[in-house]
Amino acid sequence: MGYRTYTCPIARQCGGCEWLSVPYPIQLQRKQDALADLFGDLAKTDGCTISPIVGMNEPRAYRYKAATPFAPGTRGRIRSGFFAHGTHRIVPCAECLVEEASLRPILNSVARIAERIGVSAYHEDTGRGLLRHAIVRKALVGKEVLFTLVTNGNHIPQELRFVDGILSAHPEITTIVQNINTRRTNAMLGNRNNVLYGKGIIHDSLLGCTFELGATSFYQTNPKQTEKLYALAIDGAQLKPGMRLLDAYCGTGTIGLCAAHSCKDLELVGVERGEEAIVNAKRNARANQLEKTTRFVRADATEYLASGKRAGGAYDVIMLDPPRAGSTPEFLSAASACNPQRIVYISCNPQTQARDLWFLRQKGWKLMSLIPVDMFPHTKHVETIAVLSR
Repeated sequence: MGYRTYTCPIARQCGGCEWLSVPYPIQLQRKQDALADLFGDLAKTDGCTISPIVGMNEPRAYRYKAATPFAPGTRGRIRSGFFAHGTHRIVPCAECLVEEASLRPILNSVARIAERIGVSAYHEDTGRGLLRHAIVRKALVGKEVLFTLVTNGNHIPQELRFVDGILSAHPEITTIVQNINTRRTNAMLGNRNNVLYGKGIIHDSLLGCTFELGATSFYQTNPKQTEKLYALAIDGAQLKPGMRLLDAYCGTGTIGLCAAHSCKDLELVGVERGEEAIVNAKRNARANQLEKTTRFVRADATEYLASGKRAGGAYDVIMLDPPRAGSTPEFLSAASACNPQRIVYISCNPQTQARDLWFLRQKGWKLMSLIPVDMFPHTKHVETIAVLSR
């Protein structure tokens, strides 16, 4: 049939795009077939048809966030790129097929600038050296660029010269943040940030809402598909003015605020256990003039519902987007006890979502629709939106 395939010189070493040599239409069909196997019995039992997967028109340059580790090389060089699959050996990368084209050059040039002024790279085995990682994020709307430098300590030698060198090479950078991570850990980011240039934040837009993004903010890396994902989830919620919506595991409030923006006089309650995320969610509500009809609560989602601490009574719709481990029986039981009209369950891990949907079925819930969205072309990953009612 002459399907187009893509090539990458480090694909086998990197391992990030394990299906890169598979034509994109076949990738989508594989994902569709896998979901049919996983959810087929549940869908058949409930009389639900799994929707065709929502793919991308152009499955390249879709990632608007990129990162690199740093490590010492020979003769004062600093290595950057990707970790080889299953190892911490760095594979150099000049350009990445799935990243927005301007991101990888920024990461690579920072290593060269650090070499010139004598800033050292972090050595995992000894715990010595300064530069651990760099992360760059670009806003889809407005094109602001946030550059985050992760360091093993507070002090950056010749900091002003280093920052000036980065900005001279890449004047498109809007703000630079130093993230401090001194732990002997594989976790990329630490808990402390220091703004080196600009305001320390950038802004992006989804479905007409503006969102503030900082160095540690969670935000989807594929914003084009995120808009499709959120729009489909909001459509499935069938929101009406005056309804009360719970956005569980809400992060910085992105999907809940998009829902509130789409439906006048909707009352939104967002629950998230991360302190910084809740602070950002409240800022995002103010930025979108939705603070009067929204409330964000710092709490564990399960404890919030199961403990009966929820204020204001029941919810008309409960929307949840849990981590890969899925939700918990306690949360799902408490959500069911709220007796909402619908539950909209967004998942980045269909395996744990299927487990949770069977649990909800025991509580009398019926699967009304299941929509897959391809957020990460050339990989096995897929996100799914399940809408349930009873």
